[in-house]
Amino acid sequence: MKYIVITGTVLFGLAACGPTALPPVNGFGNSTMNNTLAQTGDSTYRVELAQRFASEVPNTINFEFNSSQLDGQARSILQQQATWIRQFPEVRFSVFGNTDLVGGAESNYQLGLRRAQAAVDYLVSLGVERSRLDALVSFGDTRPLVQTMAPNRTNRRTVTEVSGFVASDPMVMNGKYAEIVFRQYVESAGVPASDLVPSASLAQAVTE
Repeated sequence: MKYIVITGTVLFGLAACGPTALPPVNGFGNSTMNNTLAQTGDSTYRVELAQRFASEVPNTINFEFNSSQLDGQARSILQQQATWIRQFPEVRFSVFGNTDLVGGAESNYQLGLRRAQAAVDYLVSLGVERSRLDALVSFGDTRPLVQTMAPNRTNRRTVTEVSGFVASDPMVMNGKYAEIVFRQYVESAGVPASDLVPSASLAQAVTE
Protein backbone atom coordinates (compact mmCIF):
# COMPACT_ATOMS: atom_id res chain seq x y z
CA MET A 1 0.00 0.00 0.00
CA LYS A 2 1.27 3.50 -0.83
CA TYR A 3 0.68 6.74 0.97
CA ILE A 4 1.50 10.26 -0.14
CA VAL A 5 2.51 12.59 2.68
CA ILE A 6 2.38 16.20 1.46
CA THR A 7 4.32 18.69 3.55
CA GLY A 8 3.44 22.30 4.13
CA THR A 9 5.74 23.36 1.32
CA VAL A 10 3.97 21.10 -1.11
CA LEU A 11 0.57 22.23 0.09
CA PHE A 12 1.66 25.78 -0.63
CA GLY A 13 2.61 24.65 -4.10
CA LEU A 14 -0.84 23.15 -4.60
CA ALA A 15 -2.52 26.33 -3.47
CA ALA A 16 -0.35 28.40 -5.77
CA CYS A 17 -1.29 26.22 -8.71
CA GLY A 18 -4.99 27.00 -8.36
CA PRO A 19 -7.40 25.03 -10.52
CA THR A 20 -5.13 24.96 -13.57
CA ALA A 21 -3.75 21.47 -14.17
CA LEU A 22 -0.48 20.68 -15.92
CA PRO A 23 -0.99 20.14 -19.66
CA PRO A 24 -0.34 16.63 -20.95
CA VAL A 25 3.23 16.08 -22.06
CA ASN A 26 4.44 13.62 -24.67
CA GLY A 27 8.19 13.35 -24.35
CA PHE A 28 9.59 16.87 -24.04
CA GLY A 29 7.35 18.55 -26.62
CA ASN A 30 5.85 21.03 -24.14
CA SER A 31 9.01 21.59 -22.13
CA THR A 32 9.51 25.20 -23.26
CA MET A 33 6.03 26.25 -22.18
CA ASN A 34 6.22 24.35 -18.91
CA ASN A 35 9.67 25.72 -18.13
CA THR A 36 8.40 29.27 -18.69
CA LEU A 37 5.59 28.63 -16.23
CA ALA A 38 8.11 27.37 -13.69
CA GLN A 39 10.46 30.34 -13.73
CA THR A 40 8.74 31.82 -10.67
CA GLY A 41 9.10 28.59 -8.68
CA ASP A 42 9.27 24.80 -8.78
CA SER A 43 6.20 24.04 -6.64
CA THR A 44 3.99 22.69 -9.43
CA TYR A 45 6.69 20.36 -10.66
CA ARG A 46 7.52 19.25 -7.13
CA VAL A 47 3.94 18.12 -6.62
CA GLU A 48 3.84 16.43 -10.03
CA LEU A 49 7.06 14.52 -9.35
CA ALA A 50 5.96 13.58 -5.81
CA GLN A 51 2.81 12.04 -7.23
CA ARG A 52 4.79 10.24 -9.90
CA PHE A 53 7.30 8.83 -7.40
CA ALA A 54 4.49 7.48 -5.19
CA SER A 55 2.75 5.90 -8.19
CA GLU A 56 5.83 4.21 -9.66
CA VAL A 57 7.47 2.77 -6.54
CA PRO A 58 6.23 1.97 -3.03
CA ASN A 59 7.00 5.02 -0.89
CA THR A 60 6.25 3.39 2.46
CA ILE A 61 7.93 0.68 4.54
CA ASN A 62 6.62 -0.86 7.76
CA PHE A 63 8.18 -2.14 10.96
CA GLU A 64 7.67 -4.72 13.67
CA PHE A 65 6.45 -3.56 17.07
CA ASN A 66 8.94 -1.31 18.93
CA SER A 67 11.59 -1.96 16.26
CA SER A 68 13.59 0.09 13.79
CA GLN A 69 15.10 -2.96 12.09
CA LEU A 70 14.52 -3.33 8.35
CA ASP A 71 12.98 -6.65 7.39
CA GLY A 72 13.25 -8.25 3.96
CA GLN A 73 10.15 -6.53 2.61
CA ALA A 74 11.37 -3.12 3.78
CA ARG A 75 14.79 -3.64 2.18
CA SER A 76 13.14 -4.71 -1.08
CA ILE A 77 11.01 -1.56 -1.15
CA LEU A 78 13.99 0.67 -0.34
CA GLN A 79 15.92 -0.97 -3.18
CA GLN A 80 13.11 0.05 -5.54
CA GLN A 81 13.18 3.58 -4.12
CA ALA A 82 16.95 3.78 -4.54
CA THR A 83 16.73 2.69 -8.19
CA TRP A 84 14.21 5.46 -8.84
CA ILE A 85 16.09 8.11 -6.87
CA ARG A 86 19.39 7.41 -8.62
CA GLN A 87 17.74 8.10 -11.99
CA PHE A 88 16.67 11.58 -10.85
CA PRO A 89 19.91 13.16 -9.54
CA GLU A 90 18.36 16.66 -9.70
CA VAL A 91 15.78 15.82 -7.01
CA ARG A 92 15.85 15.95 -3.21
CA PHE A 93 13.88 13.67 -0.90
CA SER A 94 12.61 13.57 2.68
CA VAL A 95 12.10 10.53 4.91
CA PHE A 96 9.47 10.65 7.66
CA GLY A 97 9.34 8.19 10.56
CA ASN A 98 6.10 7.23 12.32
CA THR A 99 4.94 4.93 15.12
CA ASP A 100 1.67 3.46 16.30
CA LEU A 101 -0.12 4.88 19.35
CA VAL A 102 1.36 2.46 21.87
CA GLY A 103 3.76 4.12 24.32
CA GLY A 104 4.64 7.66 25.34
CA ALA A 105 5.05 10.62 23.00
CA GLU A 106 8.78 11.11 23.63
CA SER A 107 9.71 7.44 23.23
CA ASN A 108 7.63 7.26 20.06
CA TYR A 109 9.32 10.36 18.69
CA GLN A 110 12.73 8.76 19.22
CA LEU A 111 11.53 5.48 17.69
CA GLY A 112 10.20 7.30 14.64
CA LEU A 113 13.55 9.04 14.27
CA ARG A 114 15.43 5.72 14.44
CA ARG A 115 13.15 4.29 11.78
CA ALA A 116 13.75 7.25 9.49
CA GLN A 117 17.50 6.97 10.11
CA ALA A 118 17.45 3.25 9.29
CA ALA A 119 15.72 3.95 5.97
CA VAL A 120 18.15 6.76 5.11
CA ASP A 121 21.19 4.67 5.99
CA TYR A 122 20.01 1.85 3.75
CA LEU A 123 19.28 4.18 0.83
CA VAL A 124 22.78 5.63 1.21
CA SER A 125 24.26 2.11 1.21
CA LEU A 126 22.53 1.61 -2.16
CA GLY A 127 24.26 4.59 -3.74
CA VAL A 128 21.89 7.47 -2.94
CA GLU A 129 23.80 10.64 -2.02
CA ARG A 130 23.08 11.51 1.60
CA SER A 131 23.08 15.20 0.64
CA ARG A 132 19.91 14.60 -1.40
CA LEU A 133 18.09 13.14 1.59
CA ASP A 134 17.79 16.58 3.10
CA ALA A 135 15.12 15.95 5.73
CA LEU A 136 14.94 13.17 8.27
CA VAL A 137 11.88 13.80 10.41
CA SER A 138 10.00 11.92 13.12
CA PHE A 139 6.27 12.45 13.50
CA GLY A 140 6.23 9.90 16.31
CA ASP A 141 2.64 8.88 17.05
CA THR A 142 1.05 12.12 15.82
CA ARG A 143 0.01 10.95 12.32
CA PRO A 144 -1.62 7.53 12.62
CA LEU A 145 -3.30 6.14 9.52
CA VAL A 146 -5.45 3.86 11.68
CA GLN A 147 -6.99 5.35 14.81
CA THR A 148 -6.38 2.59 17.34
CA MET A 149 -4.54 2.41 20.64
CA ALA A 150 -3.63 -1.20 19.90
CA PRO A 151 -0.36 -2.15 18.18
CA ASN A 152 -0.80 -1.52 14.46
CA ARG A 153 1.71 -2.31 11.71
CA THR A 154 0.18 0.15 9.23
CA ASN A 155 1.01 3.03 11.58
CA ARG A 156 4.58 1.80 12.12
CA ARG A 157 6.16 3.17 8.97
CA THR A 158 8.52 5.50 7.19
CA VAL A 159 7.46 7.45 4.10
CA THR A 160 9.88 8.70 1.45
CA GLU A 161 8.73 11.66 -0.63
CA VAL A 162 10.00 14.25 -3.08
CA SER A 163 10.86 17.43 -1.22
CA GLY A 164 12.36 19.64 -3.93
CA PHE A 165 15.12 20.08 -6.49
CA VAL A 166 18.89 20.39 -6.14
CA ALA A 167 19.34 24.14 -6.59
CA SER A 168 22.89 23.87 -7.96
CA ASP A 169 22.02 21.33 -10.64
CA PRO A 170 22.46 22.74 -14.19
CA MET A 171 19.04 21.54 -15.37
CA VAL A 172 17.35 23.14 -12.37
CA MET A 173 19.30 26.36 -12.82
CA ASN A 174 18.13 26.46 -16.44
CA GLY A 175 14.51 25.89 -15.42
CA LYS A 176 14.25 22.53 -17.18
CA TYR A 177 11.84 21.12 -14.62
CA ALA A 178 9.60 19.46 -17.22
CA GLU A 179 12.51 17.49 -18.66
CA ILE A 180 13.24 16.18 -15.17
CA VAL A 181 9.65 15.42 -14.18
CA PHE A 182 8.76 13.58 -17.37
CA ARG A 183 12.02 11.68 -17.79
CA GLN A 184 11.48 7.98 -18.38
CA TYR A 185 11.90 5.84 -15.30
CA VAL A 186 13.56 2.49 -15.99
CA GLU A 187 12.40 0.01 -13.39
CA SER A 188 15.25 -2.41 -14.06
CA ALA A 189 18.00 0.21 -14.10
CA GLY A 190 20.89 -0.77 -11.87
CA VAL A 191 23.12 2.27 -12.23
CA PRO A 192 22.66 5.97 -11.48
CA ALA A 193 21.68 8.35 -14.28
CA SER A 194 25.19 9.81 -14.08
CA ASP A 195 26.55 6.52 -15.53
CA LEU A 196 28.67 5.89 -12.45
CA VAL A 197 29.40 2.19 -12.12
CA PRO A 198 28.24 0.83 -8.73
CA SER A 199 30.66 -1.12 -6.62
CA ALA A 200 30.43 -4.89 -6.30
CA SER A 201 28.88 -4.51 -2.84
CA LEU A 202 26.24 -2.13 -4.23
CA ALA A 203 25.38 -4.47 -7.08
CA GLN A 204 24.96 -7.30 -4.59
CA ALA A 205 22.76 -5.14 -2.34
CA VAL A 206 20.47 -4.16 -5.21
CA THR A 207 19.92 -7.77 -6.26
CA GLU A 208 19.76 -9.47 -2.86
